[in-house]
Amino acid sequence: MATPMITTPGKPPPGGRATRMDAGRERRARIAGFGRGIRRNVGLKLLSLALAVGLWMFVNAGQHGALESFQAPISYRDLPPGFIITNSHPEFVRIQVSGPRTLLSLIDPARLTLHLDLTGVGIGQASFKIGPDSFAVPRQTSVTSVLPSQIVLEIDKIVTRNVAVRLVTEGAPAEGYKVAATDVAPAQVGVRGPSREVARVDEVETEPLAIEGISADLDRTVDLMTPGGAIRLATGEVEAKVTLAPVIASREFRGLPVQVRDTGFRYRVEPRRVTMVLRGPLLTLAKLDLRGAVYVEADGLTAGTYNLPVQVNLPDDVALVRQSPARVRVKMYREGQARNG
Repeated sequence: MATPMITTPGKPPPGGRATRMDAGRERRARIAGFGRGIRRNVGLKLLSLALAVGLWMFVNAGQHGALESFQAPISYRDLPPGFIITNSHPEFVRIQVSGPRTLLSLIDPARLTLHLDLTGVGIGQASFKIGPDSFAVPRQTSVTSVLPSQIVLEIDKIVTRNVAVRLVTEGAPAEGYKVAATDVAPAQVGVRGPSREVARVDEVETEPLAIEGISADLDRTVDLMTPGGAIRLATGEVEAKVTLAPVIASREFRGLPVQVRDTGFRYRVEPRRVTMVLRGPLLTLAKLDLRGAVYVEADGLTAGTYNLPVQVNLPDDVALVRQSPARVRVKMYREGQARNG
């Protein structure tokens, strides 16, 4: 038979204190375990915190305003046939775009191309204002500056006309020769370019043709000098010909002895010597020897005194300009009466 348990009021039943002590120990164990868990994962938690802060800063910084510069290409379109832009014109426009940095980083400069429509332009100036609305940029971004803000084009019409070709020579022919004539084929050449430039071209020169020291006619192919600018030539070369001629000069010959021809008589000539001025090629005159070439003709004359014209044998290309005296006094003696002289 079981013995009943007697409980005294105000005292815990047997075993109650032990139960509370066990519960306390369990709470302390859980707290200690939580602390150890925190100490074991502190590195990972700090890394996670740093990543979270970085992401937050990146997102917030990307939403703040930034400024970026771009070079926007320029496309000149639909220039009428037969026209040309003659002045220097830009290939890019520099623009500045403001907006969130993340959006600015996505902008492709090639998609900012500025298209200038040249339809209907004529000779003269064509001016184009360039503003922020000329460029397609993403939403939440805007163009804040454009440089240059205006583009001015000089427009001209392409024309063609023929002008003369002038042969340019360099140097001089050999002594005794001169340039008598020059010729080029073709004598004219077509020049093509802007009308205002073509109007200023009166002739086209050749590259210098060297003729230094030549003594015969010369035939050569020579290049043409381009007038410059936007002008183009129909051909780049011509056939050139240089024709020479002898230099004609005058020369004085003094003390030329006078001979008496075709006589068997003794004679005396007064004066015995003459002076002549001859004209002909310089080289011929330089080599001309007149010994025995100056004479009077006595054929058929008998003894006596005569006033005879002085004559001279000259090459075909040499002419007598003047002589002094033109006539001489010749006294003819019968044979044996006097010596010749």
